[in-house]
Amino acid sequence: MGFAVPPIEDPNQPDFPTDQDDDFGDDAEAGAGDGAPMTLVLSEADCGMRLDKVLTSRLPQYSRSRIQQWIEEGHVTVDGKTARAKTTMFGDETVLVQPQAAADAHAYEPEAMALDIVHEDDAIIVINKPAGLVVHPGAGNWSGTLQNGLLHYHKPIADVPRAGIVHRLDKDTSGLMVVAKTMQAQTDLVRQLQARTVHRVYLALVWGTPQVGGKVDAAIGRHPRERIRMSVQNNLSAKPAVTRFQRLATGVLDGKPVSLVQCELETGRTHQIRVHMQHLGFALVGDALYGKPHLASVFHRQALHACRLGLIHPESREECEWTAPLPADFAALLEKAGIASANLDA
Repeated sequence: MGFAVPPIEDPNQPDFPTDQDDDFGDDAEAGAGDGAPMTLVLSEADCGMRLDKVLTSRLPQYSRSRIQQWIEEGHVTVDGKTARAKTTMFGDETVLVQPQAAADAHAYEPEAMALDIVHEDDAIIVINKPAGLVVHPGAGNWSGTLQNGLLHYHKPIADVPRAGIVHRLDKDTSGLMVVAKTMQAQTDLVRQLQARTVHRVYLALVWGTPQVGGKVDAAIGRHPRERIRMSVQNNLSAKPAVTRFQRLATGVLDGKPVSLVQCELETGRTHQIRVHMQHLGFALVGDALYGKPHLASVFHRQALHACRLGLIHPESREECEWTAPLPADFAALLEKAGIASANLDA
């Protein structure tokens, strides 16, 4: 069975702010580098204080959490012996501290990597990001990110905040992203995201059979208990989120019904499509975070692909659009589900 993705229809210019506030973390902590070992001789003023508090007051260039980590990892000794962070000092000890490089010490260094560049000119780069590539350095992923690759590929981009990245995809989501090569282009793209002139269309394979089409208008915020998750919420801290979807085809995977769905974002919240489809009761195939645990092993990642990207060029002001075909793993998944992708026009 062949089918084509319907054209984008956007008569109402939906709200599409940048997802930068949702997705990007804080800058690296000051004092992130390592240094020479330091010997501290304690005095009566330190008597009765915990070891970690003593070191925090003596070494203000490092955060308390960093110092506690060094203590836990054995990089701090008291009179030649390892100690615990909460050990009480008597005020006559000799403490040896061996500062360790922070995990993010190399987060912003250039790294050579293959980039699938769909389009490039003096202002922008459009990249087809593979699944598994992290966009921006963060906890647990301080190197090997798209940002590291961009810094190596185009060295002047180091002068642009966040190496020109204005929006991002989840690690295990594949597809199109635009990156600004200049400050002017980045400013313009951020304004476009806020002014609703950037359009991103995704293909998702979900469990179940949703209605033919519809719109999810449900605010999203950080899950109150599981901080790595987002969830639909009805409170002042949740941010408005709107997703339009259309069912394109149905199939069967491991004896269970699945549907290929086209999703168009009207806002850009963290994990928006994954959260909204799960909220409707149709979690993405392979989504270990929002899907059903016993079904997560069917596919090695969430079945989500950014297949189309449209924007107004920051310099020429021409309307531009790019498409990215389904990656091989996603195409094979559709074939397994009995959904033909040979004629799919992304």
